[in-house]
Amino acid sequence: MMTTTDSRSKSLFGRLWRDRAGNFGIATAIILPVTAATAGVALDFNQMVQVRNALQDSADSAVLSAANALAKNKNMSDTQALEMARKFMKAQFYNVVPGAKGSETVPGETKTQDPLDNAIGTVTRNSSTSGNTYDVTIKTDFTLPTNGMTALLGWKTFTIGVSATARATTESKNAMSMYLVLDRSGSMSWDTDTINEAQPKKTVYYNCGSSWRPRTCSYQADNYVIKIDALKLAVASLTTQLNTADPEKRYVRTGAVSYEARMYDPVALEWGTAHTLSYVQALVADGGTDSSDAMDRAYEDISKATEDTAHKNKNGQKPSKFIVFMTDGDNNYAEADVDTLATCAAAKKDGIEIFTVAFMAPTKGQGLLKACASGPSNYYDAQDAAQLVAAFKEIGDKAVDAATRLTN
Repeated sequence: MMTTTDSRSKSLFGRLWRDRAGNFGIATAIILPVTAATAGVALDFNQMVQVRNALQDSADSAVLSAANALAKNKNMSDTQALEMARKFMKAQFYNVVPGAKGSETVPGETKTQDPLDNAIGTVTRNSSTSGNTYDVTIKTDFTLPTNGMTALLGWKTFTIGVSATARATTESKNAMSMYLVLDRSGSMSWDTDTINEAQPKKTVYYNCGSSWRPRTCSYQADNYVIKIDALKLAVASLTTQLNTADPEKRYVRTGAVSYEARMYDPVALEWGTAHTLSYVQALVADGGTDSSDAMDRAYEDISKATEDTAHKNKNGQKPSKFIVFMTDGDNNYAEADVDTLATCAAAKKDGIEIFTVAFMAPTKGQGLLKACASGPSNYYDAQDAAQLVAAFKEIGDKAVDAATRLTN
């Protein structure tokens, strides 16, 4: 039997059910917080992705920097390397994401500190007969507060965790093949602005008599380094860098080709640098300028499958590949520029890194080399012998620095 109370309850529920305005209010009261929270989660997720990417990039860069520092400074301690990594990571991260404000509570205290200051890091050192290897690892967590809408779901913060490891070595663990493309045209016999320190003066002879009574006179003049000799010094500097990195000749292969108006026979890619240096030391300057065939030959030789096979059989790696292209002039034929640029484009597309060096070159020659280089930092404008040597040395340094690589 239905009681009066039951009857009233059913009557009240029925009126509420039939009242569409009431239904809308109830639905709105339920859906609005859910919708707001969903929007909040979407915003926080987007922020989380951006912050995590920035944090990972910063950690990667930090361990690479610390590993490199250890390889270059044998007196650096593990503690110093890790502190350097933390500071580097913190500086780079807040430069990319200046609005991020992570914090953690210091145990036993009420104040907070930046969690990046306490990133956990390790250093592993290994020695071999040919060099030392350094592994640097860093791990960190970064906690960010959620916005007010996400907090409706009970999530007040979210934590991002990243780790990074890098390896640096004093030996050339990363295999490489390098091919030199060198200008030996007639202008390479001209003087530079650099005095030959080994023999600063030279004797110049001239005819000081008459047609009917010849007589030879002489005077002392400044003895300048000629361009071709400066090139030989520069290549010697480059090969020294490679030899230091790979004393056992297990990772580095080099080759070279020279040109003037025609291409001369190259020296084939082979282990070490002695054969390449000997080839360069024998160069004599003469003739015009046409770089097209020489660049094509360098690209053809260094991209052969047999070059990869040689490294695989010797060191088990796929090599990084470099072409070093140098000229002191410009091509005598317009089609030579077109062909050279096409070869450069093809080589870069195949992952070959190109360094170019303009040695006291005219504007047109500089333009060709700038276009051929893999990037602005791979182009060098040397205006004297010292700058040429420095350019080739830096190219060697950059190639050797490829021995540092991210391991995870």
